[in-house]
Amino acid sequence: MEVISGTTEEANYLKAQLREKEKEIAALKNRLAAFEKKNNSSVPLDRVTPLIPLKAKAALSNEDILRYSRQLLLPELGVQGQLNLLKTSVLIVGCGGLGCPLAQYLAAAGIGRLGLLDYDEVELSNLHRQVLHGEENRGHTKALSAANAVRRLNSTVECIPYHLQLSPENALQLIQQYDIVADCSDNVPTRYLVNDACVLSGKPLVSASALRMEGQLTVYNYDGGPCYRCLYPVPPPPETVTNCSDGGVLGVVPGIMGCFQALEVLKIASGHGSSCGQQLVIFDAHSTRFRSIRLRPKQSGCAVCGERPSVTKLVDYEAFCGSAATDKCRRLNLLSRDQRITVQDYKSIVDKAEPHLLLDVRPLVEVDICHLPSSLNIPLSSLEERTSEHMQLLQERIDQLKQQMVGVCRPPVYVICKLGNDSQKAAQILEKMSGSEVDNITVKDICGGLMAWAKRIDPKFPQY
Repeated sequence: MEVISGTTEEANYLKAQLREKEKEIAALKNRLAAFEKKNNSSVPLDRVTPLIPLKAKAALSNEDILRYSRQLLLPELGVQGQLNLLKTSVLIVGCGGLGCPLAQYLAAAGIGRLGLLDYDEVELSNLHRQVLHGEENRGHTKALSAANAVRRLNSTVECIPYHLQLSPENALQLIQQYDIVADCSDNVPTRYLVNDACVLSGKPLVSASALRMEGQLTVYNYDGGPCYRCLYPVPPPPETVTNCSDGGVLGVVPGIMGCFQALEVLKIASGHGSSCGQQLVIFDAHSTRFRSIRLRPKQSGCAVCGERPSVTKLVDYEAFCGSAATDKCRRLNLLSRDQRITVQDYKSIVDKAEPHLLLDVRPLVEVDICHLPSSLNIPLSSLEERTSEHMQLLQERIDQLKQQMVGVCRPPVYVICKLGNDSQKAAQILEKMSGSEVDNITVKDICGGLMAWAKRIDPKFPQY
């Protein structure tokens, strides 16, 4: 800084002022960092505010032409197709394994507006498949994490994060503001909710799913085709539904299906049109093959899109499906309280060295990950099928237990699994078998399973 008068006093005065300004700047930087940290972790993006419709561009800018030049060369897209993309808005429901690659490719292709909806936060177990998030985003809201990643890829795309759970109260207001909806959720109630809101709003729905080594995709409510309810008028029993938390998934499978969702969205948005309006595309990662199944047409008796619909407004979808609108592992309650014990109670039994049989009913692949010592592994499926080899093994262990407990007519068997769901099913099966297929036993399930053991008893026990 130049000193005007050249005097020592004035120079010292200006230096003091400079130090004060530097302190103010440092304080402002600290406040900004704290604000950004707060907004990246817990920003309540829970309001559905009206959006200004996107304005159609009359022509592509030089920057647009350079950015999208490789796809502009395609006769199937061309300049008009790109202009169509730039004026299209897409709502992505779920920023997980499907939503991440979908959002990434839609932004890269130049979709005008992306709504990114997710009520969850980033966890370490997400990162093998939810590729927009990073280790530094753990604990941050998925919606905002995804939006920040998309903006880094293409700052010209308008990204609107919604950190909220889609519900009958907000779904119509939100979906009506977008041209196309992509369902990337992982639970049945949300699938019905999104479908009904799209039908009532007249929006096409690009839906996909992925589990284990298989993926599926179709387009609902499009070009006279069926909606989700046309094909599935009645939801499946909750206990038959498996999600990624229960059954697992290879990360690249939702990545592939999310890319296929992006493809169908881009075809619809550009004006090219989708060919999946009445067919189900199935991907088998084991054989690396795709096959298509033609779906039945739109049903005149459908409850929501039929000629005389009974669903004219959004309903309680958790009650309709009998399950929670979450992709977290479900919690079943199949047994009475006296048929179950807590992990603390079981720890007391172990500490007292009370004779008992601990039966682990998880699949072998999960037992290889972690297990409690001295447990006997018989998978639930083997109990259901009464596999002779496992039935013999079970009876042998019961016989050994009876030898330790002379005079006890019903030796105790405690059943454990990952979360306390399959163990309840196994306990019911064992109760029916007791006294007929195996000797008399007293069966109890351990509430919360091994994950409760890891949280409440042994913090060093692996969680998965």
